[in-house]
Amino acid sequence: MHGMTFATLTAGCLLAQGGLGAVGAPPWVLLAYAATAVVGAGIAIALYNRLVGLDVRCDNAWSDIDVQLKRRHDLIPNLVDLVGQYATYEKGTLEAVIAARGRAMGAGGPQEAAAAENALSGTLKSLFALAEAYPQLKASEQFASLQQQLSSIEDALQSARRYFNACVRDLNAAVRMFPGNIIASLGGFRRRDFFELADDAERAVPGVRPR
Repeated sequence: MHGMTFATLTAGCLLAQGGLGAVGAPPWVLLAYAATAVVGAGIAIALYNRLVGLDVRCDNAWSDIDVQLKRRHDLIPNLVDLVGQYATYEKGTLEAVIAARGRAMGAGGPQEAAAAENALSGTLKSLFALAEAYPQLKASEQFASLQQQLSSIEDALQSARRYFNACVRDLNAAVRMFPGNIIASLGGFRRRDFFELADDAERAVPGVRPR
């Protein structure tokens, strides 16, 4: 889609140049127009390629976030199963975590995913809070290991989120600024949403000290 639109724009410039020659314009006018057209086409191509590059960077950065989210989602059932072995009367909390995980896995796009992950982080905080009421669970090496793994995943997720948002910031600026906004409009480039986690939900796992 991007390529077809840009090709149409380039063809239009060439047709316009041919039109001047057809009406018998003086040679110096043709040379001046040709030089202007070459420079303009070069700028347009450079802007277009930059937008393509920024768009690809955003796609790749989102893929990195998706990898970390999948790791997080895959770890949660193990954590819920373990907590359930000790906190047998906390069915409501465990079900809330599983339900939030399901919604997060089905979310699409940065805005929807951020809202779902914030909700999931809230339920995970409640899950970890249970450990305070169950000393045996808190002392479990398996629980500490899962907690450490989840903490590591969240660190990686935050790094991926910061990089993605930086890529989106650069793309959005390029799409808005002149003359890039003209090329963006013709090429079908659009602004993207940031992936924002609420301040109180950025870390679902309490501080973990190595055992």
